[in-house]
Amino acid sequence: MNKKIIIIPAAITVMIVLYGFIPFTQEIPEENGKIEVFFCPEDNCSMALIKEIENSSFVKCAFYDLDLKPLINTLKMKKASVIIDEDNVNEENEIFNVDYGSGLMHNKFCVFDKGIITGSFNPTENGNYKNNNNMLVIHSQTLKENYLDEFEELENNEKQKKTRTTKLSINGILIENYFCPEDNCEKEVLEELEKAEKSIYFMVFSFTSKNIGNKLVEKHEKGIEIKGVFEKFSANTQYSEYKKLKQNNIKVSLDKNPDMMHHKVFIIDNKTVITGSYNPTKSANEKNDENILIIHSENITKEFLKEFEFILNKA
Repeated sequence: MNKKIIIIPAAITVMIVLYGFIPFTQEIPEENGKIEVFFCPEDNCSMALIKEIENSSFVKCAFYDLDLKPLINTLKMKKASVIIDEDNVNEENEIFNVDYGSGLMHNKFCVFDKGIITGSFNPTENGNYKNNNNMLVIHSQTLKENYLDEFEELENNEKQKKTRTTKLSINGILIENYFCPEDNCEKEVLEELEKAEKSIYFMVFSFTSKNIGNKLVEKHEKGIEIKGVFEKFSANTQYSEYKKLKQNNIKVSLDKNPDMMHHKVFIIDNKTVITGSYNPTKSANEKNDENILIIHSENITKEFLKEFEFILNKA
């Protein structure tokens, strides 16, 4: 059963005390649901994904890339609706729909009976067995509606609309959900980074956003601890923020995975995590189809911190 909770900012609380009324409130759906986090390759993300699909009566997925045969067979069996970016069509997946947008269809999500699956995980052999990735399984009617809206926009090549419900609560955990380019993911990330009081850790595949790079330098100069791991191949490109951060004495490292460190994660004050398909780049914010979740939970953030330390210790 969905309930509603009221989020009242501190400034409004003061107005209530002083004047005895609430000038504005924001209603947030409250749900009871499952939240699970998987990290590939140590966890078998594909098996968790297949399990959710097998237990669902309908499935709609948007994948940047797809080549895992067991998953493809499961999707065919379920008569799932699947969208794949045009760059990654092959003999195995060509039966599915193809996205021909001007930017990348870079999502990695599925919508099913009880909710959604999203994260950095492309369901490919490399994505499951070699690259460092994360995948979340979340049972939520609100997120299901958000991602279903996004899928239908992609499927029907419709004009992108703002996300239906950007904030919700699952088991008391506040979650924010945004899609690029319509919701301006960079802005949402910047606003969250600005709130950091103690630390910002990150692990990113591609990082060329000057605005986010400048924000990290600014927070570093204010005494906030900044540590990050870059995917080694993308860090050495002309537009990467790696050199700038290093030159500003920020602790940044290159990953040591012989394949790819494919995360797109920011961890703030050990209590908030940002994840999804969005790399902090101009194209991801303005051209590609992407999605992010901002999860305000110490327990879930602990799981991402373990992965961060694992990646960092290998870097």
